[in-house]
Amino acid sequence: MEFSAAGRLEVRITTADVGKRVSVRRLSEAGVAGEKFTDTVGVLTSWTDGVLLITRKSGESVRVAESALVAGKVVPAAPARRRGPAASYEELARVAARAWPPVEGEWLGAWRLRAAGGFTRRANSVLPLGDPGLPLDEALTAVRRWYGERGLPAYVQTATGAEGTQELLCAELERRGWVREVTAEVWTGPLAPVADLAEGTGVVLSREADESWLARYQRKGVSDVALRVLGAGPSVWFATVPGADATAAPAAIGRCVVDGRWASFAAVEVDPAQRRRGLATAVMAALARRALDEGASAAWLQVETDNAGARALYAGMGFALHHAYHHYREPGDAGTDR
Repeated sequence: MEFSAAGRLEVRITTADVGKRVSVRRLSEAGVAGEKFTDTVGVLTSWTDGVLLITRKSGESVRVAESALVAGKVVPAAPARRRGPAASYEELARVAARAWPPVEGEWLGAWRLRAAGGFTRRANSVLPLGDPGLPLDEALTAVRRWYGERGLPAYVQTATGAEGTQELLCAELERRGWVREVTAEVWTGPLAPVADLAEGTGVVLSREADESWLARYQRKGVSDVALRVLGAGPSVWFATVPGADATAAPAAIGRCVVDGRWASFAAVEVDPAQRRRGLATAVMAALARRALDEGASAAWLQVETDNAGARALYAGMGFALHHAYHHYREPGDAGTDR
């Protein structure tokens, strides 16, 4: 926090700082002996009618009464990463989009409209990468029309927590009644250490998701559209650890897409009866070695905020949080599959 020359805390932010990353301290229990303070760091997304709205890295919105402010200052747009490969949000967003592509897409300015018959929100949502070329309300009307013509709910995928992410857009969507349904995180890490974690013996690699692989995949009854999404990308590999016999579902599976310096990991799933045997590590190590052979050096993956087991596994492999992402559903729609 900032101190004045007299040694007192100061509020050094104004309404002109909306859109900037700030750190504020507010009085959390006014009028109580031994006053308590709460600190909040995030993007100042609005300051109206005496209330500040600050969006944290996680995407959580915090309302702060102007009257409770004790101190505030503008801070750097994004903290320096202490480990893992350097990458901008936009670079990762574009790489992630290529790793999980839709079957149909169209540009609205710098917004990418994506559809894949409802298979996963990632392939059936708008990816905003800049200005849509229209005022926001007109752009959202066009988005709802585009998805409505395809019998799909409209989703907008946003990100928070890194330089160039979309805290302001999140706040505008929420003001218009769009509902945030899912929050997950993108983690990044160096690729070579993953390859060294296990021998990967017994892991079978293939260019296609065959019937055996699909038998372990969590989404059952996968459609032809889903197979097109799973099989598309710059260089796609599927990993399988066979089950106990030829008729059994695999003990573990995984998917990797190699795209330049990046390798993405997804669909790493293990038979519940065979967990804690290192199978997920073996799958990722085998895929990592193949990605290294193709020239990749960095890795990224997506993990749900409440998946404690996966988060511990990936942290142990050297991955760290880069940014959070969210899917906002249009008002009044029932939603779709993840």
